[in-house]
Order: sequence, then C-alpha cells, then structure tokens
Amino acid sequence: MSDIAEAVVTMPDIANPQPARRRSDSRIDHQPGFVLHSYSWRETSLIVETFTREFGRVAVVARGAKRPTSQFRGLLSPFNPIALSWSGRNEIKTLVRAEWLGGMQPLRGDSLLAAFYANELLVRLLARGDAHQQTFGSYVELLQSLARTARHDAALRTFELDLLQDIGYAMPLDRCTEGSAIDARAQYAFAGGQGARRIDANVVKESDGGTVSGGTLIAMAARDFEHPQVMSESKTLLRQVIRYHLDGRPLNTRRILQDLKQL
Repeated sequence: MSDIAEAVVTMPDIANPQPARRRSDSRIDHQPGFVLHSYSWRETSLIVETFTREFGRVAVVARGAKRPTSQFRGLLSPFNPIALSWSGRNEIKTLVRAEWLGGMQPLRGDSLLAAFYANELLVRLLARGDAHQQTFGSYVELLQSLARTARHDAALRTFELDLLQDIGYAMPLDRCTEGSAIDARAQYAFAGGQGARRIDANVVKESDGGTVSGGTLIAMAARDFEHPQVMSESKTLLRQVIRYHLDGRPLNTRRILQDLKQL
C-alpha cells in the first residue's frame, strides 16, 4: 500500500479549544469533533455517530445530507476535524450545522485502515453521552501520528492502552495480582479482566490469555514498543483484553486487517 504524505499540516488545537457555546440545555454550538461512522436514514438523510471533545460519543441525524445541495455534503467524512452544532433532548440529536476546521492530511493505505479500526473501537466501547476528553486527546494524537508515518503499530498500542485506562478498564502493568512489583525476568498470565498473575516459566499457556514477559509489561507501562518482542506480546495481550471487554464479539475492521496481516 502507498505511503502517506510525509508533510504534516499543523492541526488546530482541537483537543483543547474554547468550550462549546451552549444556547440552552437542548442546543450545543461549535463543538469540536470527528465523524466515527454514518449510515442511511430514510431516503435523503444520515444517522452520524460522532466523537466530540466535551460530550463524548453523540449520535445526530443529518437531515437531507445525501442531497446534492446539502450544507453537509463533503463535511461528514471520518478523520476530518469539524465543529458540530446540534439540538434536541433525545438520544439522537438533530445536526444543525457542521464546519470544517481543517489541518489534517488525508490518511491512506495502512494508516487509513488503522484509523477505521480506532473508530470502531470508540463506537463499540464508548457509551453515548459520556465525556472522555483524555480519549479525545489520544485520538487526535493517533490521527496525527498516522499522518506522519505508515508504521502505525506503536501508535495503535498506545491508543488502545489510553482508551482502556480512560473508560475504567485500565490494565495494571506495574504490579501483579499478588501485589508485588512486576519482575522483568518473570512470566505472567492474564485471564479475562484480571491483572497479571506470575506463573512458572515452564507453563506454556493458561486459560485464554497465554503468557507475557514482565519486561513487556514494564515497557507497555512506559509506552515503549520499540523491541520486537514487546510489540508482538503487547499486540496479543491487548487483542485478548479488548475481546474480553467486547464480550467476545469480533471487530469488523480487525477481521479485515487480520486478513491483510496488518494488525
């Protein structure tokens, strides 16, 4: 697949701009965000899942968005920073306006697939209406990283860890279940949502988690994925943990990317 452009346009400070203007309890103006996913609604409209800085995941209906003359045409694509204005008290709001904020290079090839994977994680793991400003900042950093380099594995592992931590599924990487500090020379097993349990080095595999070295856990805590063993073990471990929190339901993008041997 083709490499993405090397040049990176400085992105607006979308993770920390001025607070959104609130006209009333049912009207929000100029909320920075991104489109995660959209699907058709009736003949000319779209239901759009967005990820916003102050309100988290918000679903909006973009009425008439599929019409050639729609004000939303060309704006409701993933990975473009936009300012959203909506109204309504129901779970699905009415999109009133969308403004392009600019500043992002288009993603291509491997990086585009990786970004779609991140979008599906957000749709599947975030509840609507829960603010996750830390995750929003991590998502912006991920897109910027994907625009800089086609080597996306380290950026994705960092995003996955930050996301799990922010939504309350943090993986304890500094201490094992017995309470002692992680030993870089030891082997550990993860099972389900539990932490790291030290095991005999001769034990090959337990339950569904397999084993991971203490050195890998320490490197993951530092967000250091340079060593090939750390990258390999962290990928397997995070795949297992995410699958557990999704109740075993497969990710569509993961299936595609596995077929392409990208993730």
